[in-house]
Amino acid sequence: MLLHRALLEGRSLAAMARAGVLPLTRPDHTVRMALAMKAYGPMGGAVAAAAGRHGSQPAIADERGTITYADLDATINQLSNVLRAEYQPGQTVGILMRNHRNPLVVAWAASRAGLNTVWLNTGFSPRQATEVAEREGVDVLFVDADLVHLAEDLTIPVVTTDITAATDDLDAYLATGSTTPPPSPARPGRLILLTSGTTGTPKGAPRTEPKGYTLPGAMLDRLPMRTRGATVIGPPLFHGTGLIMTMMTIALGSTVVLRRSFDPETFLADIAEHKATAICVVPVLLQRVLALPTEVTATYDTSSLRAAFCSGSALPAAVSAEFQDRFGDVIYNLYGSTEVSLATMANPDVVRSHPTSVGTPMLGSRVVLIGDDGKPVAQGERGRVFVGTVTPFEGYTGGGHKEIIDGMLATGDVGHFDEAGLLYIDGRDDDMIVSGGENVFPAEVEELLITHDAVREVAVVGVEDPGFGMRLRAFIACQDGKALTEAEVRDLVRDNLARYKVPRDVIFVDELPRNPTGKVLKRQLVEWDADQ
Repeated sequence: MLLHRALLEGRSLAAMARAGVLPLTRPDHTVRMALAMKAYGPMGGAVAAAAGRHGSQPAIADERGTITYADLDATINQLSNVLRAEYQPGQTVGILMRNHRNPLVVAWAASRAGLNTVWLNTGFSPRQATEVAEREGVDVLFVDADLVHLAEDLTIPVVTTDITAATDDLDAYLATGSTTPPPSPARPGRLILLTSGTTGTPKGAPRTEPKGYTLPGAMLDRLPMRTRGATVIGPPLFHGTGLIMTMMTIALGSTVVLRRSFDPETFLADIAEHKATAICVVPVLLQRVLALPTEVTATYDTSSLRAAFCSGSALPAAVSAEFQDRFGDVIYNLYGSTEVSLATMANPDVVRSHPTSVGTPMLGSRVVLIGDDGKPVAQGERGRVFVGTVTPFEGYTGGGHKEIIDGMLATGDVGHFDEAGLLYIDGRDDDMIVSGGENVFPAEVEELLITHDAVREVAVVGVEDPGFGMRLRAFIACQDGKALTEAEVRDLVRDNLARYKVPRDVIFVDELPRNPTGKVLKRQLVEWDADQ
């Protein structure tokens, strides 16, 4: 075990050196980075480590402009010193903000002060925000000024920020703090991300600071990211996809480009303006970019782009093919979750040749498919997906855990490996329905329907049926200016899949209900009222 971990760390350090994270020609910089990480951990020490080497470089670009690594590090020190004076190690800071520099400043400062951080979903209702904040024991909340109404029922201190203004309440709050680096906490604070919450209130999934370098090494072992580039972040930072790519970008001394809300044309403009080498997206954001006319996308120079890091939900084959046709073979499709972290990745060549695959296990990850008998299934057979990583899930903050077998965590998905060792996700284990005695995974039908040029987005769910037990219901949003009939939908499925996979119901909608990270809220579709 120790030898295996040492080999993983060696490969990780090699990947980091290739990317330029480790300045091999400047041992003094390497030592300074190591000291920052030792003092504050990977989260709190990331900016301090980068500032020693890239101090004058722009760290973050947002609606307020740009801030250098040196200035960002000083600001984090100020806030950390204020938090240390007002709160005790182990207390919890809540973050309820859209994408800009300040949620990151708060998270990094809290980590340096030994405080935990909980990232709340900006799409919460006031009731949900209150429920999660109380459940997670939030002691102080930092919130965007236009979202403060979500915190109206909380009795804890609230600090507001407005990134569109020259200064705000957060600036005044941290101004009294010293820019001197705070002392190292006894232990860095925990990072608590929330699950996607497509059903019920999202659960808190805490993680301790990772030990070693396998997590960043696994990313850089695949992604062609290099030092002093730029990454445009599309998903919300409270979503693990956006946060991990932000941390990778900071580690490289590159620029993180953030916008409070996603606009597809602005997204392309940011790539062109900053000569971005990487973007971070979820599939629905790719779809929004592709909805722009080709004459619009062609006006922006995106030739600098080397990697489109995509995660968060299933990537439709038709979407990946069209995006790579327009912007080059750049998609790196990650399969993972808040609980299991990184599992597999499909590089651009796999995305092109096997678009429905999520690739092969990443460095430090073990993926095994388990059958109903609790044993690994044979190659090609379908089984429940279990993942083992070097950053094990600790269990939900409100209690409960995922099933664990042989040290590996259940993802809740069902999949299979092909003869080349590529993983395919066939659907959620709780999405499978039995219709007339046949097992059906809605994802297979969705993957087919999205290939039709009239379909913009689609979701298929199982609903109760008195004759068959369950039946499929398809919800389809058509492309602007295009139409489709129920008969055409059924004929497409009947011509390509088994007859029992043909949806009995076909519902046309303007758009599918999604949470802020782009996942379809299928529970709402299952409960859809035919009279609405």
